[in-house]
Amino acid sequence: MEKALIFQISQAARKSEVSAKMIRHYEELGLIPKARRSPSGYRLYSEEDLHLLKFIKKSRDLGFSTAKIKALLSLWRNRSRSSRDVKNLALSHIQELEQKITELQAMRDVLKKLADHCHGDQRPHCPILEELSG
Repeated sequence: MEKALIFQISQAARKSEVSAKMIRHYEELGLIPKARRSPSGYRLYSEEDLHLLKFIKKSRDLGFSTAKIKALLSLWRNRSRSSRDVKNLALSHIQELEQKITELQAMRDVLKKLADHCHGDQRPHCPILEELSG
């Protein structure tokens, strides 16, 4: 029988590209199971834990919230689930991203307009500060 690989938190962090601090945070949130402990108290992680961490990292990189990552993990673990459920979650997230993009573009446009009207010289007059204070 092959022995399962076990990693301490620093090794798990390096292999999963998730910081040790975030690994502990994900444990607290229940995204990954509480780590087993060595006799000396070190957190120990399995290959399966690393797989979960990589899944969470990719989900975070795509902008999914913690709640949606929990939902994705639940769907991933549920082998009887419909792919429709996963797709609907992704489509919902896409709508949220599109809304954020629209909001960010509007902010950029306002700031660009203000910056275009600011002389950026030694004079104290600044339309950017006037807009922010008004």
